[in-house]
Amino acid sequence: MPATGAGLIRFFEEDTPGIKIGPYAVMIFAALLILTVLLGTKIVDWLT
Repeated sequence: MPATGAGLIRFFEEDTPGIKIGPYAVMIFAALLILTVLLGTKIVDWLT
């Protein structure tokens, strides 16, 4: 690292393969998954 960058952290964003979704989409999918599991357990409890 050059002397002019002493004490600074260098950040490199690597392009990795895979699907690209934003943080809000992840939060929505997580909330939907939780609701699905909760509703599924309630339905199973109701049927038994």
